[in-house]
Amino acid sequence: MPSAEAKLKKNRCANCFDCPSCMHTLSTRATNIPAPLPDDPAKTTMKKAYYLACGFCRWTSRDVGMADKSVASGGWQEPENLHTQRINKLLEYYHQLAQREKLERDRKKLVRRRNYMPLAFSDKYGLGTRLQRQRAGAPIISLAGPTLKETDDHKEIKIEPAQALEEVEPLPEDYYTRPINLPEVTTLHQRLLQPDFQPINASQLYPKHKHLLIKRSLRCRKCEHNLSKPEFNPTSIKFKIQLVAVNYVPEVRILTIPNLRFMKESQVLLTLTNPVENLTHVTLLPCEESDSDIADSTAKVVLPSNEIVLAGKDAAAEYDELSEPQEFHDHPDVVAFRKANKVGVYVRVVPQNDSGPVTVSFRLRHNFPTPPGPLRPPDQPDSPPDTVWLTQTLQLTLGPLAP
Repeated sequence: MPSAEAKLKKNRCANCFDCPSCMHTLSTRATNIPAPLPDDPAKTTMKKAYYLACGFCRWTSRDVGMADKSVASGGWQEPENLHTQRINKLLEYYHQLAQREKLERDRKKLVRRRNYMPLAFSDKYGLGTRLQRQRAGAPIISLAGPTLKETDDHKEIKIEPAQALEEVEPLPEDYYTRPINLPEVTTLHQRLLQPDFQPINASQLYPKHKHLLIKRSLRCRKCEHNLSKPEFNPTSIKFKIQLVAVNYVPEVRILTIPNLRFMKESQVLLTLTNPVENLTHVTLLPCEESDSDIADSTAKVVLPSNEIVLAGKDAAAEYDELSEPQEFHDHPDVVAFRKANKVGVYVRVVPQNDSGPVTVSFRLRHNFPTPPGPLRPPDQPDSPPDTVWLTQTLQLTLGPLAP
């Protein structure tokens, strides 16, 4: 929705509610209740009724005595705050006060600029003659800026100061002695989420309108290109542009870590996952000694020299039992297993420090197919997409040394 409409609705949705107990989104449930017939009250018929329920903590609108509705959307009972009129009057007063202070600041800026205005500039544009025609002692409104009375048609709002009470309502006699039932008492977080009521008992928790969410675009800090741009339609979860690196760079994870010992070689199992639908060729390379990224490295890593081919991502492959697996000529000392677009790879690590966490650094080189260009005429053949080779620097923390 437009920002003006969102501001009018106080940045909250009119139809969606949050659970006051666990803050999850409430859903509308339907049930059948007996209702008397309008023609014959002695007879009853089943009628559909709707209520709000939380699928996480099982809270329902019936727990606080909210009446069921005959329609699924809108019209839910909301509690009334006794101090709403006072709060609205305070908001209007401080809004008027902020506007007055802003006008005063603008007026001072204009007056300061007028005092330093060159005389030649004033004579050139006839400002000096205009000022001479003004009455002596009359305020220059055009240069000083508008006043509050000119910009605000309504009268000045006056509020009554709050009065302190000398007598406070005493606490019940059994306030400190009666046992406390924790499920019936609200938490501090639940009270702060409803500052206008601050309910003490769980039976006073009413659903709150859900905050509106915004869609944000993301640009590259260096080249200012769009990396992520969602659809304008608020009900759509798709993206017009989605070029985030996590969707194209192979994912590296630590699967198993043996007992790491000082100056002893250990075998670590890593997994490489291909996030794209095309075949990806990956090569693990050591970092150069002059590279600043290996300053925190505390272990020597021995990487496989063979190129590793990752199968393309296929969401339906794990459910298709008749699909034939692709054949890759993998070396058993390098590749531990293959499963769809995931590959297990062995690397050997030799810790160089006798204390502290073990950290290794290496480079990941992989191919990246560039997106296709604009459509060409039928008489011109389509050129194959260009392949770009990218190199990423990785740093893995394998944990502490074994005792």
